[in-house]
Amino acid sequence: MRVDILTKEYPPAVYGGAGVHVAELTRALRAQGGTDVQVRCFGEPRDEGGTTAYADPAGLVGANAALTTMGVDLAMAADCGGADLVHSHTWYANFAGHTASLLHGMPHIVSAHSLEPLRPWKAEQLRGGYRLSSWVERTAYESAAAVIAVSHGMRSDILRSYPDIDPGRVHVVHNGIDAHLWQPHADEDVVRRHGVDPQRPSVVFVGRITRQKGLPHLLRAAAELPPEVQLVLCAGAPDTPELLAEVEELIARLREQRDGVVWIPEMLPRREVIALLTAATVFACPSVYEPLGIVNLEAMACGLPVVATATGGIPEVVVDGDTGWLVPIEQVQDGTGTPVDPERFEADLAVALTEAVTQPRRAAERGTAGRDRAIAQFSWASIGDRTMAVYDSVLDRS
Repeated sequence: MRVDILTKEYPPAVYGGAGVHVAELTRALRAQGGTDVQVRCFGEPRDEGGTTAYADPAGLVGANAALTTMGVDLAMAADCGGADLVHSHTWYANFAGHTASLLHGMPHIVSAHSLEPLRPWKAEQLRGGYRLSSWVERTAYESAAAVIAVSHGMRSDILRSYPDIDPGRVHVVHNGIDAHLWQPHADEDVVRRHGVDPQRPSVVFVGRITRQKGLPHLLRAAAELPPEVQLVLCAGAPDTPELLAEVEELIARLREQRDGVVWIPEMLPRREVIALLTAATVFACPSVYEPLGIVNLEAMACGLPVVATATGGIPEVVVDGDTGWLVPIEQVQDGTGTPVDPERFEADLAVALTEAVTQPRRAAERGTAGRDRAIAQFSWASIGDRTMAVYDSVLDRS
């Protein structure tokens, strides 16, 4: 069997959870043997065998980003002939999968890592391209032979957003974690080089500067933390200049009130992220939209307890009172995920973070439980098996 995996992100160009998922899933599927797994991705040529990269079409230089994406997708689709099925990840590659299915006659499987109807702030970034990305996603999902959701929460979101999809075609296969790559490893030299004092308690955030990650809420909540607590922000790749300006202003205001606010805007190598996680007291995930939250699994695998919003697929990963703290949130039902009462959400977030940093023994116990859970429930080998089962079920029906 030949499977063509279609994706925008692929190592070394990985900037989000979907890219991590594709890289690890590909490795797990290839390790099984018996399946020819071809990866088709965006960007510069890769050295990896069985992987083909596609540059932006010269004729679309300067065009709306969504149009450029669709141009790359058409080139991808043309090369999918001969595959038994195609499997696309995120709207960036959904058009390639849908077009390949129509052109070559093979089934198309979609993995849902996020949903355009639940990210309306993307209109700030893509302008009219958001209407194109929304059309691409809807068309691909409603036509796909199967849709894989990364959590039960995401499955519910899919069926609510696209009610014409047959629920029997929507399967749940969680994201995973490689607990060998992600495990505690102390490196105080790295930590100090980034301006963090390993002897002081710290709260760590890792994520892009996008509305869904809720970073402004964390910055407001951090004002209520005990003065000795550091806030370490591994946060970059802002969606818009306006959002970046908002975050910069909040960080500047926080630094006027307290020391130990460390902002690292560049993407760090994994070993340096692990060093910061290992030295930390607690990981913060203030997301207002999160299909699963692979960053939580990475933190848990490094032995760190997690304080996270009780939204989306996060409660399927973080167990309140066992591997961390879940912060309740009531959200506006307009697709933005905005808290109905932002001040209440931020106050509750501050309370949970304060409990974690002032009760280090309890935090450490929950961190140990989190690593145990990551190993037991979220290995990539089992996720590869479950994904292959979806492939087999689709091919059996075709």
